[in-house]
Amino acid sequence: MNGKQNGAVLNAREIRKRFTEGKQTVDVLHGVDLTLNRGEIVALEGPSGSGKTTLLSILGCILTPSSGEITIEGEAVDIARPASLPSVRKRSIGFVFQQFNLFPALTALENVEYALNIKGIKGRDATDEATRVLDEVGLGERMNFLPRDLSGGQKQRVAIARALAGRSPILLADEPTANLDSQMGRQILDLFRDLAIKENRALLIVTHDPKVRAICDRVIEIQDGRLAA
Repeated sequence: MNGKQNGAVLNAREIRKRFTEGKQTVDVLHGVDLTLNRGEIVALEGPSGSGKTTLLSILGCILTPSSGEITIEGEAVDIARPASLPSVRKRSIGFVFQQFNLFPALTALENVEYALNIKGIKGRDATDEATRVLDEVGLGERMNFLPRDLSGGQKQRVAIARALAGRSPILLADEPTANLDSQMGRQILDLFRDLAIKENRALLIVTHDPKVRAICDRVIEIQDGRLAA
């Protein structure tokens, strides 16, 4: 579907995750291998409890795997040192969450600026970048609106703009159409596709929405902590 791919931006090898609670242990991921390429859109599907959210959190450097290797932009992630993960997230990864996660007291512009401030981009540079990405997602005329004055689709566009801000090469989206009607969900998916290709970013979407398949270069299925062959 996409001719602009330009090599791997993320490689994960033999990713395993075990959770321990008291005397019980649960193995959630069993040696997962996954590569994301620039300009590529990948869907990750699987039933509840299959491990897809855990895998997304590990790829996004929110959780550390019990074992395995992750390389982002050619550099190994130090999974043995959790304190190093926030800097990787800030530099290389943008997140789009199912629940939008916008600050209700901040305008659309301020929500994006805040995300940029966390990345170390402040002042006029943050304002200019926030304005750019909000224009990119079609919210240039609503950037000074509070979340309560935006529709569900517009809130999701703010969330996408926040993920795009700072030009992170990897975008991770968790059920981004789950809270949208079918028409708005389709518009958001078209926006994802256009932006991923135009800006040559890797996009991984965790989803149950069959419409996501139409915009993807690959669909990966996970069952019981293993990727389907």
